[in-house]
Amino acid sequence: MKIVIPGGTGQVGAVLDRALTGAGHEVVILTRTPTRARQVAWDGRTQGPWAQEIDGSDVVINLAGRSVSCRYTDANLRAMMDSRVHSTEAVGEAIANASRPPSLWLQMSTATLYAHRYDAPHDETTGVVGGTEPDVPAYWEYSVRIARNWERAQEQATTPHTRKVALRAAMVMSPDAGGVFDVLHRMVRLGLGGPVAGGAQYLSWIHDDDFVRAVAFLIDRPDLSGPFNLAAPNPLPHRAFMRALRRAAGVPIGLPATRRMAELGAFALRTDTELLLKSRRVIPGRLLTEGFTFTHPEWGTAARNLTTRSRTR
Repeated sequence: MKIVIPGGTGQVGAVLDRALTGAGHEVVILTRTPTRARQVAWDGRTQGPWAQEIDGSDVVINLAGRSVSCRYTDANLRAMMDSRVHSTEAVGEAIANASRPPSLWLQMSTATLYAHRYDAPHDETTGVVGGTEPDVPAYWEYSVRIARNWERAQEQATTPHTRKVALRAAMVMSPDAGGVFDVLHRMVRLGLGGPVAGGAQYLSWIHDDDFVRAVAFLIDRPDLSGPFNLAAPNPLPHRAFMRALRRAAGVPIGLPATRRMAELGAFALRTDTELLLKSRRVIPGRLLTEGFTFTHPEWGTAARNLTTRSRTR
């Protein structure tokens, strides 16, 4: 197949590019700054020669959007919103104008859509959309609004010949440099891998192998459309998650951090505490119902696999 990945130069794009290219597919990356073969320039907003790559392709996997690893200032939140919505609208317009539109459009979304919650997991049917939770920072609502507008941009695109799936992805864990796992693993090795703010908040995740397999599963199932949670079936409280990661890394102790310490650390790293403090308890209801099986359903074994791969990277 020919698979086009707008915004495919980040961690998740690298994971998909490696796997899909290795499986023999023709993969084209749309990026603002092409640096190698198979990369094509686009601006993520307006139509241009890049749209020719989508015309005649089989699958589009749109990952475009400003990284969430930043300070959540008003300007950065607006940039996150605009980059996601405008790029999705641009992809939808290219598909609508194609003489041979792709059969499938996989659109990146996020598990952040769901409410900050401890008591029960969210699936696609019973999950509660966030934005109105009490006792959370007001700006967390904006992150939920980004997710809703992101998905709405795909829903509203007029693409009658193209199946549409929204990927409500949890944190994709791979050993790639600069990815989520790499950052957490580095903290553990420095002795800083203890619970944050008590560690009761849930952390949803998915192993990179299962992320790729879930994408392949959705490509191969023409009967499936709409939103899918891409998350391992067993999310953990942060305290248990970090304990398992320390065990996998062979580090017996991890210093805990208070909420204030987390805020100072996030400021120093130019990121935001929402990524650590929001309780994301998400399960892959539809994937499991449709018969998808996870290779790495438990974090303990997944962490050992990732740690080994990180050491040999």
